[in-house]
Amino acid sequence: MKLYDSFRAPNPRRVRWFLAEKGVEDQVEIINLDVFKGEHRQPDYLAKAGLPNVPALEMDDGTTITESVAICRYLESVFPEPNLFGVDAREVAIIEMWTRRAEMMLATPLMLTVRHSHPALAALEKQIPEIADSNRAAATRALKVFDRRLGESAFLAADRVTMADILVATSIDFSRMAKFVVPDEMEHVKHWYAGMMARPAAQAGQAA
Repeated sequence: MKLYDSFRAPNPRRVRWFLAEKGVEDQVEIINLDVFKGEHRQPDYLAKAGLPNVPALEMDDGTTITESVAICRYLESVFPEPNLFGVDAREVAIIEMWTRRAEMMLATPLMLTVRHSHPALAALEKQIPEIADSNRAAATRALKVFDRRLGESAFLAADRVTMADILVATSIDFSRMAKFVVPDEMEHVKHWYAGMMARPAAQAGQAA
């Protein structure tokens, strides 16, 4: 398998972290694309991925899929242990719920905050400061939900790290580019985040 990656982008990092948690990094060839040079928009890549998005996973039969969570679901089926998506119907549903919340309530607002505020990203799209400001506020509000949950549980969706935890941790870490800081009153998030970043997989998935 081949993973088309970009070390500067947050979504590919989810997949690298996921692979590291599984301990199977050596089972997938990593091909880095420089998005600032437009390598994700080249015809040969678009012919595989269908969209100018990273990451993309090319399977052994040539099938290529995009979207980081979909890629991780496929990898879970190929490398089922340790389990990161749920072992039974109840757990699968709870992990899916928190994964969706993480994506919609936190990851997307933080990504838009960075995209519309970091000077280097002005080369990729027209930045609108109001979009950055409104999404920064939305992400801060959303953290209250995750802080309450982490006051009840060591991890977001189960008794162990799951895809939901990877989504939130990589999003918060990426948001440092916009000088986003978890408020001090979100003590449960801060404690959990410190633990996530101390995991070996966090370093394996670290952006260059």
